[in-house]
Amino acid sequence: MPSAAPLLDTRLNGTRADRHGKVRDLFDLGDRLLLVATDRISAFDYVLGSGIPDKGKVLTQLSAFWFEHTAGVVTNHLLSTDMADLPASFLPHRELLQGRSMLVRKTTPLAIECVARGYLSGSGWKEYQTAGAICGVPLPPGLRESEQLPAPIFTPATKASTGHDVNISEAEAGALIGEDVVAEVRNLTLALYTAGAAHAKSRGIILADTKFEFGVADTGELILIDEVMTPDSSRYWPLDLYAPGGPQPSFDKQFVRDYLERIQWNKHPPVPSLPDDVVEKTRDKYVEAFRRLTGRELD
Repeated sequence: MPSAAPLLDTRLNGTRADRHGKVRDLFDLGDRLLLVATDRISAFDYVLGSGIPDKGKVLTQLSAFWFEHTAGVVTNHLLSTDMADLPASFLPHRELLQGRSMLVRKTTPLAIECVARGYLSGSGWKEYQTAGAICGVPLPPGLRESEQLPAPIFTPATKASTGHDVNISEAEAGALIGEDVVAEVRNLTLALYTAGAAHAKSRGIILADTKFEFGVADTGELILIDEVMTPDSSRYWPLDLYAPGGPQPSFDKQFVRDYLERIQWNKHPPVPSLPDDVVEKTRDKYVEAFRRLTGRELD
């Protein structure tokens, strides 16, 4: 069983974060940012009443692993995960922040999510069934759910502050951020996915799809930001259980989604809390993904 209660809200020096995402709390330090990954978990576009102990640590430490692993592909925003680099006023909170926070460069984020798909699943599978394509990318007829695509594809999406991200075509993405920028992030997205999928496969895991975010630094450089190839931003499947033709077991929120469907939650507030067994199984899946992908124990 997890040894500590989940962290659901970050209060440092008596103040709340400058910005709150579904999972991360962001503190603006002037020339850089402190990102703190809480243990909040969302499903069907809502943050639930329960947290998953150590989930934020998995997201942070796995992202740090991938930032290092892909540094040769693209520059990223990570400055440090070392608590000694925190401003002095934050040091009294180092025990809370240890393992779940990172100091990062400030950027202006691009207005799109950059999704790479190597397998046919999720919203891509639904779109393929009706259109024979995903985000305007035509695919061969007769593919089954969860089947590997002939080659990985780039499928951008709009960023939604609430609700679902919306899949868009590459041309629509170009209208938002410029055609040259889209071409650059497409190439980077597919290169990152290829590197991640190859490493994951060597660890007995399929990286079915994942989404990346990019930002423009004050130098004008396009860099990788946010989280990278975590169970929250990716679909990971165990290789030894892979069987195309239907949904796959996964290293993510599967137990949570299954429970919410079982209790027939109407996907509107009030949001439910999770029973202990669902929390424990979900934590185990996140931690297992971290161990298998990195070969390390969680800090």
